[in-house]
Amino acid sequence: MLDFVKEPVLSAQEFFQLTGRTLKNTFRRPHYGDDIILQMDAIGVGSLPIVVIIGLFSGVVMALQMSRALAQYGQIGRTGQIVSLTLIRELGPVLTAIMVAGRNSTGIASELGSMTVTEQIDAMRALGTDPVQKLVTPRVIATAVMLPLLTIIGDFVGMFGGFLIARFQLGILSRQYWTSVWHGLEWYLDVTQGLVKPFIFSFVVSLVGCYYGLRTSGGTQGVGRSTTQAMVVATVLIFLLDVLLTKIFIGPSAG
Repeated sequence: MLDFVKEPVLSAQEFFQLTGRTLKNTFRRPHYGDDIILQMDAIGVGSLPIVVIIGLFSGVVMALQMSRALAQYGQIGRTGQIVSLTLIRELGPVLTAIMVAGRNSTGIASELGSMTVTEQIDAMRALGTDPVQKLVTPRVIATAVMLPLLTIIGDFVGMFGGFLIARFQLGILSRQYWTSVWHGLEWYLDVTQGLVKPFIFSFVVSLVGCYYGLRTSGGTQGVGRSTTQAMVVATVLIFLLDVLLTKIFIGPSAG
């Protein structure tokens, strides 16, 4: 029984140690600004097409589903409000984080895993360079900056997708839809929640990928295994953190 628990506990300990070193290195020199910019381009700009596509279809599907339910109560004019609340509170941050994790957690794990099995990480240490400072910290900073921005774009595109359905299929006027979207949002509960969640998720996306990449072993098979583990663990942690953060935000008001 103890042997069964030992490995997960050790993995959690190593992950939190990596997290602590990464956060500490954020305020230490050198900062490797060029690497941060490159990672922002790879993580942010590279993920933009998939975020836009998913956001658009999410808004379209949400408007179609919600309009059908609201029509039963004669409240079809509130379609924009429901779409905006659902996207900004939940679907936007979670779907964007999962898409970025699918593209970047796996990519980071694969890249760092390849460097690990080819002993490039050991060579970096031999030359006096901290691999965490050089490889992990820039990816964490870049993801923390870009994921909230991607979420904002995904939310807006999703609301635009809902607008297309509302205007051309449901016959809702443009001004009515966007007014419903605007007045349906509460700045503290909704907008703050919609920005804090992706910021927290960004650490999961980047650190999980880096962690599994740096602990890769077993050659090319190990790289594939680390890539799969990074995606699975990142997705589970995103949903777990979403539950905890949602409880924190709605807890006081629910009580």
